[in-house]
Amino acid sequence: MKAGVKTHVEKTFLSLPREEREAIISHGTALRLSNLRKRHFLAESKVRHFEEKYKVALAQLDANGLPDDADYEMHEDYIMWHHWAAVANKINKDIASLEEIAQQGLYLHMGELSYAGY
Repeated sequence: MKAGVKTHVEKTFLSLPREEREAIISHGTALRLSNLRKRHFLAESKVRHFEEKYKVALAQLDANGLPDDADYEMHEDYIMWHHWAAVANKINKDIASLEEIAQQGLYLHMGELSYAGY
C-alpha cells in the first residue's frame, strides 16, 4: 500500500469521535499488553527450562559451543532454546513500545487520565 493511502478501516476509525478513538486505543493497548505479557512469561519459562536442564545460560553455551558429547536431543533443544530466546526478546521490544503509549495515558471523554494496561 502506498504511503498516504488510508484503508477503509483507518478511514472508519478516523471518522469516530476523538473520545471514542482514545478509548479504543486505551483499551486495545491494555488488552495487547496483557496478551504480550502472558506470551513473554511463556517464552521466558521455556528459556529457564533449558537453562535449568543444561545448567548453563544460552549466552555461555553460545560462547563455548555445544559439548563434544552433545546428543541429538541437546542439538534439538539448542535450536528451540534460541527460538524461545528470540521470541522473548521480540516480545520485550513490543511491550516496551506499547508501554510508552500506556504510560502517556489518554484523556477520556470525562476528562480523567486513563493509563492503559495499568
